[in-house]
Amino acid sequence: MKKATYSLAPFLLVVLLIFNCNATTKPKVYQLESPDKQIVLHIQAGADLSWTLINAGDTVLAPSLISLQLADGTALGRNVQVRSAKRLSVNEELKAINYRKDSVTDNYNQLAITCKGDFGVIFRAYNDGVAYRFFSSKKGGIVIANEDANFNFKTDHEAWIPYVRDLREGDPFESAFEAVYDHIPLSHFRADSLAILPLLVDLGNQKKAMLMETDLEDYPGMYYKINAPTKFGVHGIFPKYPLKERVGGFNNLNFMVDQRADFIAKTTAPRQFPWRIVFLSNNDKELADNDMVQRLAAPSRIADVSWIKPGKVAWDWWNDWNISHVDFRAGINTPTYKYYIDFASDYGVEYVVLDEGWYKGHDVMTPSDKIDLKEILDYAKSKHVGIILWASWHDFDRVKEQAFAKYSAMGVKGFKVDFFDRDDQLAMHSCYALAEMAAHYKMILDYHGMKPSGLQRTWPNVLNFEGVKGMENVKWATDNVPPYDVTLPFMRMMTGPMDYTPGAMRNATKANFHPSNSMPMSQGTRVHQLAMYVVFEAPLQMMADNPTATGKSRSVRGLLPKRPQYSTKRKYWMPKFQSTL
Repeated sequence: MKKATYSLAPFLLVVLLIFNCNATTKPKVYQLESPDKQIVLHIQAGADLSWTLINAGDTVLAPSLISLQLADGTALGRNVQVRSAKRLSVNEELKAINYRKDSVTDNYNQLAITCKGDFGVIFRAYNDGVAYRFFSSKKGGIVIANEDANFNFKTDHEAWIPYVRDLREGDPFESAFEAVYDHIPLSHFRADSLAILPLLVDLGNQKKAMLMETDLEDYPGMYYKINAPTKFGVHGIFPKYPLKERVGGFNNLNFMVDQRADFIAKTTAPRQFPWRIVFLSNNDKELADNDMVQRLAAPSRIADVSWIKPGKVAWDWWNDWNISHVDFRAGINTPTYKYYIDFASDYGVEYVVLDEGWYKGHDVMTPSDKIDLKEILDYAKSKHVGIILWASWHDFDRVKEQAFAKYSAMGVKGFKVDFFDRDDQLAMHSCYALAEMAAHYKMILDYHGMKPSGLQRTWPNVLNFEGVKGMENVKWATDNVPPYDVTLPFMRMMTGPMDYTPGAMRNATKANFHPSNSMPMSQGTRVHQLAMYVVFEAPLQMMADNPTATGKSRSVRGLLPKRPQYSTKRKYWMPKFQSTL
């Protein structure tokens, strides 16, 4: 009779399969609290990666999925296998450069989760908000097909929605980031529309939540749409990577995208990806005082910042070079700019900008025959006034190194780079590359057609950004501007400085207002215009109106101080008016 023999291998295999199945399906749950324990993040890592946000016992965000999808089909954030979870607490002061404060408190608790697949997520909880970012430790090139960023609000809150408007040739990812706000319930979000950050949501009882992002180096910016299943939340939408570009758009000043890839970014690792931020306020004054973007942006890469000079700028374009009480024909010519320089010198204005029209066609390297640029620069130097030159992004970017080298040697202090009107990966890469090159030549920058997202901390020679429906719009539109102006410090300005370009000295009521290109006016009062200089954060602050309207030859001469005065609270000039009116 044969003895029966049994093998344990099949049994052990079944046990191991069951164990592995349970190990991969049972999610790991983590909790992260703010230092004051009022804000709590619940993080779940399993079949999906999600987070829940609670503030003072109230759920702000219901479970919201996050992930990165790679072009090879890998999903960083699906079937998550956690390898480690490390906690960290930080409380320090960060020195701020050209910011509305000298220093910023950086006090947070952090949880860094590292996962199988050479990736991970960092979560931070502050006393006034939370943030998360993905990171990858993969080596070599990686292609990001898409990012899944969801913000599922618990209920149908009221929100201020800045829809994408003023599209360039109908492309929803090419606009100037200039938007008024639709104050509507989240469920009323237009299903066929995109919106831009920041997004402000009213949580009730004076509490607000603000969605923002920062540290967009070599990565596209985030737009958002309504989450169709609940209609109470939003999810991120990202512009695809540009494959073919051409000159076009407004007056052939834009760099248009004709063809996009099926991915949003191609990059190299190891690297960290942008921060997704939810700022939380208990009242509206906290909105205007938030520092989340400044805290989370990459630190300054300029060791010596002593050469970076903020200041006021006498601006030619808004008033159509239409100065009066002069003995020459005003316009884009040398006498007009020497007049602007005299005005700036008389009143302690640090800069004069030569806007559109100073160079030939699309050739930044060749000044217009209408001006003698060397004479203007020599005259400005003798008067201790700096000159800033305007250029469209496409025109400037293709000759950037030659332009920086040539014009810095001639004494130009910086460039106002306009018509970005994009924030896909190539545009964002260009923003950082231009800032780095400008710093090498000790030149300042002002970006138009672009909203701030922390670059101003990393490269503090970038003194200002537009990305706002500013004073220029009154030259052609009849929008009710004053209500928009008073919302900006609580929404758009939360992400960084804002080149609104105030200073209209011709003022009208709504009934008497009309658009005018050569003799522009504003709605509201002159006091409204002056107040914006104090309230709006703008280390490089444009003075929109022309010298004869602001006091060169008028009784309002005493409206501006003879010398710049500096506030101890702000790093940039703040007017202390001694009006003679």
